[in-house]
Amino acid sequence: MNDLNPTPYADLSPDLILDAVESIGLPTDGHLLALNSYENRVYKVGIDEAEPVIAKFYRPDRWSDAAILEEHAFTLDLADAEIPAVPPFATLGRTLHVHRGYRFSLSPRYGGRSPELDDARVLEWIGRLIGRIHAIGAVSPFAHRPCLDIASFGTGPRDLLLAGGWIPRDLLPAYESVVEMALVGVHACFARAGDFAMIRLHGDCHRGNLLWTDAGPHFVDFDDARMGPAVQDLWMLLSGDRVDMSRQLADVLAGYEDFQEFDHRELHLIEALRTLRQIHYAAWLATRWEDPAFPAAFPWFNTQHYWQDHILALREQIAAMEEGPLWSA
Repeated sequence: MNDLNPTPYADLSPDLILDAVESIGLPTDGHLLALNSYENRVYKVGIDEAEPVIAKFYRPDRWSDAAILEEHAFTLDLADAEIPAVPPFATLGRTLHVHRGYRFSLSPRYGGRSPELDDARVLEWIGRLIGRIHAIGAVSPFAHRPCLDIASFGTGPRDLLLAGGWIPRDLLPAYESVVEMALVGVHACFARAGDFAMIRLHGDCHRGNLLWTDAGPHFVDFDDARMGPAVQDLWMLLSGDRVDMSRQLADVLAGYEDFQEFDHRELHLIEALRTLRQIHYAAWLATRWEDPAFPAAFPWFNTQHYWQDHILALREQIAAMEEGPLWSA
């Protein structure tokens, strides 16, 4: 999770951004709007006498060129199959460009609103599209992107937080105890799920990465695409109590299984994956804390109250992982 430079965007000025876009032959009109992104930097850039484009500047040292190009190839495969993902443009014969040390890509601008995830028809529609994404994702593996596993999302982030002294001294015994119990629970859930398949995923399929229009949803931001269990792209669509989530899951799977078989053993993983996301998220914020954008956007992080709530959330996850799956056929 460590990057070499904690402030990698210090030199990414508006002039540099516009120069980068013009370096591949697109004349800009001077208009530039920063969009909501923290891991990378993303901008809407005005193009002279044409539609604006979205310019994404990749965080240095996070992904290799090969890993970024695998993401691009995946989204292009989805678009070729008429699945509403948003791939980058191929400009000058390539999708990944470099300008003054910054790697970037350009993609078309798509609008939309947040989907109504309490609507059964919407959930089924989204489920159908994720099923189609996974049908393509299951054809071949990523070669340069990581797997979602307990080491990279659980034990590694835990060790980073402990080694970095992020946990307040008076909360350290409680954190060490609860995170250990949580990881034991995660291992137990993975054991109950058995030998499930690992496929190419969106990886971060929450409602913020789904944009809805009158024509339906489209998927954006495949930056966290990786190998993992299919249910990783489903569980973040669920919210509320167990009854609500079971109903929502049934709606999603009703659409999903029109296009892709779902291994119902993976339902044992839902709360384990939620637990891993909580541990990983805390370590991600810690790793990025020297980036000036992070203290400004997440001022509540690394406070006494934050770590108290984090410990409480992990305790709740320990109990949730001991319950049975939400729903099964």
